[in-house]
Amino acid sequence: MMAHKYACTIRMMSCWLLLNLLVALTSAFHLSPTPVLRPITQLDIGATANYLSFSNAGSSSSIPPSGLGSDRSGDDEFMVAILGDLHMDPRKMEDYEVGRQHWLRIFDEASCKNNMGLVSLGDLGESKSVRPTETNELFAGTTECHMMAAEYLRSMGVEYEVVGGNHDLEGIDEFKTDQENLDLFLKAHNKPAPHFIRYIGDKTALVGLTSTVFRDAKYTSHEVTIDERQLNWFEEVCKTHPASDGWKIFVFTHAPPNGSGLRVLQENHVVNGCCWLNHSNEKQCRKFIELVREHRCLKAWFSGHFHLGQDYQDSITFPTIDPAEGPYPNRGSCVFAQTSVMRSGTSRDGRQQSRLIRGNNRGFEICTVDHSNNGAIRVDATITYTDCNHEVGVHAHGDIARQDDKLFKVYAPCAGDKLHPPDENLIRYNEYGELHIDTPITYDSKAWWYMADGRVIGLLNGNMIEYDRSTLAPLGLVVGPDELIGKRIALVDSGVDECIIGEEIGMEGADCTGNSQAREQTLMLINDKCSAVVIQPNEDGSYWRKIVRNKMVRAMEQRREAAAKMFVSELAQRSNKQQWAYSGPASTDSGYDVDVVSSWGPYTSTKGTAKTTGVSGLTAPAKR
Repeated sequence: MMAHKYACTIRMMSCWLLLNLLVALTSAFHLSPTPVLRPITQLDIGATANYLSFSNAGSSSSIPPSGLGSDRSGDDEFMVAILGDLHMDPRKMEDYEVGRQHWLRIFDEASCKNNMGLVSLGDLGESKSVRPTETNELFAGTTECHMMAAEYLRSMGVEYEVVGGNHDLEGIDEFKTDQENLDLFLKAHNKPAPHFIRYIGDKTALVGLTSTVFRDAKYTSHEVTIDERQLNWFEEVCKTHPASDGWKIFVFTHAPPNGSGLRVLQENHVVNGCCWLNHSNEKQCRKFIELVREHRCLKAWFSGHFHLGQDYQDSITFPTIDPAEGPYPNRGSCVFAQTSVMRSGTSRDGRQQSRLIRGNNRGFEICTVDHSNNGAIRVDATITYTDCNHEVGVHAHGDIARQDDKLFKVYAPCAGDKLHPPDENLIRYNEYGELHIDTPITYDSKAWWYMADGRVIGLLNGNMIEYDRSTLAPLGLVVGPDELIGKRIALVDSGVDECIIGEEIGMEGADCTGNSQAREQTLMLINDKCSAVVIQPNEDGSYWRKIVRNKMVRAMEQRREAAAKMFVSELAQRSNKQQWAYSGPASTDSGYDVDVVSSWGPYTSTKGTAKTTGVSGLTAPAKR
């Protein structure tokens, strides 16, 4: 019945009417499907209506907190259910109803009924049309999607919180702006602000941060972006809830922060620049782990995004490890945990799992709820507080691998520490300050090195990857296998010993400029014919390429290419008939295979004068 109920879910207008009716009833009679400590009011909605347009200036304390709960619950024990990416589809509700029944049983059997909560990690709807015969509109981010998700989460019978993921503002046909879409998200889920703080145990707080950018993304729209206002608020929360006063904070975001050490997908999230929180902003991307290292009140951080299961040990990482196992990971006092998915059709490795936290003032357990095994609860890790700044974490089991598992742990460089040398794949400079890889690169080549400015570049699976200089987490693709395999690599100095005034127009005196803090270098690929490709850094000094761009921009570009293809196909049709007079749009099934490519700016060149715009080998003849 539940699957049928959701499959026949109300359409957009009825969703909106129902939402407003619920708000009206809540305000007038204090009624709610589940207890809500602070019902949203029209004043709350107005306060958040222009969230994204607010200036970042001013005190972060002006940001309204969620206001949920009190400083103390009066009870030592607590329990939190954590749901990964739901990606709900009204046509495929069976797994959601099965998962719901599992959670209802767990809540009913819990001993800490006054201290229970549920957190959804976002990506609530399917990122495709759920009525393909009627419309091409994506379901994710729509009013219908968020109303359906809110109804489902309320049906769990406990108060819930939700953070927005990279698909939750994807209602691009219904809403013109991120702000309008965010307003709907907040209203549908009874949220006064994108972030939340909720107190659930003895000096224990749940904190969540929401991605607020999709249409306005500078690069890929699927980067999980925590805006500066929330980031300032989060830092203030850390400062006002110090570990020295006994505070313990559990954080929830859709994607993990850089430095978490969790298993990632190189072929998807890493190369596309949407792996970590605020991935494309180097300073902000590193800010989260810097806060973790500074504030020992941050005890655990839960994320989803990767659609990977919880059977691997690196789905949970500890702030410290036995020195016999390797170097100190430098993750403050925080445990990081990956959360899987509930529906089988959304899993990348076949797992259907959720997370469960069971805790008290002495520590906590991180558990798996296995939805493919009747909701069985398995303890994955036990964390015991030794004092306010330290804890001990113990894995309850090793990797639980399946015969068909192909998602192996992705290699990351290890820099070592005082007790451990760097790993064997580190390449060092020779006596002349140069670095050479003289054997042709293959798919299996592994190597990494430091650039003079401290940036880290490495090789993995036929790719050249840039890694974060502090955490050594993968940042993005520098060169792909199509360009790299079979080549050799050299890194040489490119600076000058004395200032030379060149004669090339537009480059006068250029040899006198440069980074005075690090020597200038040239990274190059060399083929068997001794020709070289110089890998130029980006303007900010990084090397990884922001290839995938804003989804809205890409959609417009694809429409332009489709229009060009149709027009050129008509030209080819008329050319074959020797009829050059225009006779209207071409048929899409004209049978003519035409070649259409795009040209983008800004154009890059080492020339000082703009003379050509052609891309060699693409929009102009190849040059060697």
